[in-house]
Amino acid sequence: MGLSVTHLLVVLGIVIVVFGTKRLRNIGADLGGAIKGFRTAMKEGESEENKPTVDKADAIEGEVTSKKSEKD
Repeated sequence: MGLSVTHLLVVLGIVIVVFGTKRLRNIGADLGGAIKGFRTAMKEGESEENKPTVDKADAIEGEVTSKKSEKD
């Protein structure tokens, strides 16, 4: 009960008649641009994950000489 090649060609023909070739071309270009933007955003997100959350300039360097325990 799957779709055969003739069924797909009929559906494609109906879509072309309803939307027209110019609108389908615009939809394809918009869809391609959206996918490209999504991939770019994913790559930027991956590169931001590898960055440290705290810069070295913000880090406080020091040495602990003794510990105090507070008892109430």
